[in-house]
Amino acid sequence: MLKKVIILLVVLGGISTAQEKQFNSHDVFRTKAVDQTEISPDGKYAAFTLDVPRMYEGKSGKNFEELYLYSYEDNSIKPLITGEVFVEKIGWTAKSKYVSFTAKLKGDKKHQIYLVSLDGKEIIRLTDSKTKVLQFAWHPKQNKVAYIAEEFLPKSDFRKMGFDQEIFEEHIPDRNLYLMDKETGNTEILNESGAVFNFEWSHDGKSIAAAVAPQNLVDHKYMFTRLHIIDVAAKKMTKLIENPGKLGNFSWSPDGKHLVFISGKDKNDAVDGSLFVVEVPNIKKFTELKNYSEKFLGSVTDVNWLDNENFLLVSEEGVHTTLRKQKVGSDESELLVKHGEVVFKEISKSSDKIVFQGETPSHPDELYTFDLSEGKVVRNTFHNEWLKDVKLAKQKVIEYPASDGLQIEGLLFYPLNYEEGKKYPMIIYVHGGPEATNSYGWNTAYNRWGQSAAAKGFFVFMPNYRAGSGRGYDFTMMGYADAGGREFDDVIDGINYLVEKGYVDKNRVGIGGGSYGGYFSAWGASKHTEHFAAAVSFVGVGNNLSKRNTTDIPWESYLVHWGFWPNENPMDLYDRSPVKYSEQMNTPLLILHGTKDPRVHPAQSLEMYRSFKLRGKAPVRLVWYPGEEHGNKKNTGRLDYHLRTLNWFEYYLKGDNPKDKMPSYEVDYGLKYFEEIK
Repeated sequence: MLKKVIILLVVLGGISTAQEKQFNSHDVFRTKAVDQTEISPDGKYAAFTLDVPRMYEGKSGKNFEELYLYSYEDNSIKPLITGEVFVEKIGWTAKSKYVSFTAKLKGDKKHQIYLVSLDGKEIIRLTDSKTKVLQFAWHPKQNKVAYIAEEFLPKSDFRKMGFDQEIFEEHIPDRNLYLMDKETGNTEILNESGAVFNFEWSHDGKSIAAAVAPQNLVDHKYMFTRLHIIDVAAKKMTKLIENPGKLGNFSWSPDGKHLVFISGKDKNDAVDGSLFVVEVPNIKKFTELKNYSEKFLGSVTDVNWLDNENFLLVSEEGVHTTLRKQKVGSDESELLVKHGEVVFKEISKSSDKIVFQGETPSHPDELYTFDLSEGKVVRNTFHNEWLKDVKLAKQKVIEYPASDGLQIEGLLFYPLNYEEGKKYPMIIYVHGGPEATNSYGWNTAYNRWGQSAAAKGFFVFMPNYRAGSGRGYDFTMMGYADAGGREFDDVIDGINYLVEKGYVDKNRVGIGGGSYGGYFSAWGASKHTEHFAAAVSFVGVGNNLSKRNTTDIPWESYLVHWGFWPNENPMDLYDRSPVKYSEQMNTPLLILHGTKDPRVHPAQSLEMYRSFKLRGKAPVRLVWYPGEEHGNKKNTGRLDYHLRTLNWFEYYLKGDNPKDKMPSYEVDYGLKYFEEIK
C-alpha cells in the first residue's frame, strides 16, 4: 500500500524527482571544465587544468585555472595548484618527476615557469623573465627548457615623465625562443630572426621545429608563419618548407627524419586543416609532397606519431571528431576513435596512452584516456556532479537540403518539455569565422544559449553553413568572396526546413552570434529582416568596407576571405554590409561589443547603432563592455551577456510585447542563486 502511495505522489508531483530540476541560465556560470591535458612521459600520470568559474562576490575577473594530477595506478586525483590562480601552460620534465606549468604566483610581475612535485609539496620557480612566458617545452634528455617570450622593451625616460603616447605597430617586441639551462641558469636566444609562435623538440634533443613569422603580429601569425628547423648546438635556423597557407600543429617522427604538419591547402584556404609529411632535411618542393587530405571530407586539428611509419590525426568530420591512424605514403586511414563517442581537438601521447579533454552533449570537458592496446576510450574525471540531477534538453544532429541541393548539417536543441505537434519559437546560433564548425558536444556557455534557451521553451538551431570547417577544402571555399551570400542562404534554408516540419513558428525566429556570427545576425536584421523577429550581434561587422581598414588581420581578410583590397572594389564590400540596408531593417537588434576589440573594431558596432537608429524601423540597443576584446573574459561581462541576450529573445519571441518597444536595459543578475549553490 505504501509503495502505491509513493508512486501516486511522484506521478502527481507530490515528490520532486531528480530529473525534474531544469537547467538554469545561472548554471552556466558554475560549470567547471577540464581545459588542458598532458600525459607524463612514463604514462603513469596525466596532469590537467580545471577551468573554475569565479563566483560573483563583488569582484570582476576571469575564471580561475587550477592544476591537478590524475594517477592511473589508483585512479586518484591530487590537487597541485588550486585557489585563485591562473595556470596557463602545463608540461612534464623528461623523467616524469615534476609537473611544469606557467603562472603568475605571489611576487611575480609576469607569468614564469614553475615545477611542482607529484605530491604537491615542492614548488620551484625556474625563470625570472621580464615578460610573460608564453609557451615552454623541456629538452627530452637534458635538464634544459626552451620557452617563448617577448623581448623586454624598457620604458623611455619620457614615458616615466608622463608622455604616454603609443606608436601603433612600430617598435614591436620580438617574440623569441629562449633556451635555459636549469643547472647554471644561463639563458640564450635560439632564433636568429622573426617571431616564434610554436615549437617542438626533436626526440634526440638536437633540433627544434619552430613556427616562425616575419613579425610579431597576429596577421603574420595567421598568414605568414612557416616551418623552420633550429640546430640547437649551432643556433642556426633554416626554413624547412614554404607552406602555402595557414600553419597548424606539427610533430616530429621518433627517428627525427620526418615532420607531419597541418596547413591550409593554399593561400586562399581559410582552414589549416590539410595534412602533409615532409622529410628533414627537406629535399622535395611543396608541390611534390603528398596531401593526405586531398580526398578527405574533414579538417585535421592535431597530429602526433605512433611510430616511425605511422602517425595519428585528430579530425573534425562534420559535427563529429575522430582519431585516426595512417601510414606514411598510404591513402587509407584506420579509425581508432569513431564518430559520436566524444568531441575533442588535440591529444597528448605517451607510449601506450593518449589523453585529451573531451566533451559530450550531456557534459562539458573532462579528462579522457584512449588506451592504444585496448582500443577503448575511458572518462577519468567527473566534475559537475550536480548535472546528474538536472533534466537536459534533447540535442540532435540534423541534415537538410539547401536550395541548391547541397546537404547541410546542423545541431538542434529541442525545447525541454517538447510536445509533438506544437510550434515553438527558435533561436539560431551562428558560429564565427566563418572557418569554424559546431560540434556534437556540450554547446552551452556564456555565448552559446544551448540548454539555457531550451529550458525556456526555445528550439536552438546551430547550422554548419558552407564556408566552415569539417567538410573539406571544397566546402570551405564555397564561401570565398561571397560574404552573406550562398552561405547565408543555408541558414534561411534551415529555417524553412524546420518550419515545414511543423517545429517552428516562422514569425518567432531569432538569430544571434559573435564575430562572423555577429555579422550574420546584423545581416539578417537588415538585408533579410523578413525572416527574423529579433537579433543579437556580438563583436560583429556592420560595414565590411571600414572593417577591413581597421582590423588587425588585413592580410587574412584579403587572402582567405575576399581576394581583393578594399579600394579595388569598395562597392562590392559595401553591398555585403548590414548598414547599407538600414532602411530595410525591421528586426529589433541588440548590439554588444568590447571596447578594446582589435579584430572587429568597436566602431563597427557604433556604425550599426547610428545607422539603424537613424534609418531603421525597429528598436536598436548598443551595449559596451569596457576593456573587453574580441569576446568577454570577465565574469561580470559574461553573465551580463548571457542574461541580457536571453531577455532580448524572450521579449520579442515569446508573448505579445510591443515590437516598437524594448525590454528594460537593466538586468536582474540573480546573484542570490550563487549564494544558494555554495
